[in-house]
Amino acid sequence: MARVVAFIPDLLFGSRVQADLLAGGNEVELLGESMLVREALSDTGAAVTSGSIVLVADLTDESFRSAELVESLSAEGLLEGVRTLAFYSHVDVDARRRAERVGFDLVVARSRMARESAELVSKLAQGD
Repeated sequence: MARVVAFIPDLLFGSRVQADLLAGGNEVELLGESMLVREALSDTGAAVTSGSIVLVADLTDESFRSAELVESLSAEGLLEGVRTLAFYSHVDVDARRRAERVGFDLVVARSRMARESAELVSKLAQGD
């Protein structure tokens, strides 16, 4: 089980991912604004030592600048002990490359996220 902070502005897809993650036994905080992600991760200091935290970021809409957000959070030390998972549109190879450059632990196509979200988070939470 992991604590998941999910930055997924698309409410329909976010709700689907949230339901899958909850069914997998995870605690999920679904957020649609980058400031809320920053606040949620700022409040996790003690939680990092007591369990796994996974940040899930949606790269499908460039206006949300998820890769830049994660890069900034990392520079501020807010991602210590936090595993990161990003998903992108399978046709947007640049988004995938940008996420890999920023240092996400795992970058997958949105279709894979839709099929395997609970399994992906579980693997990351276990350190795989």
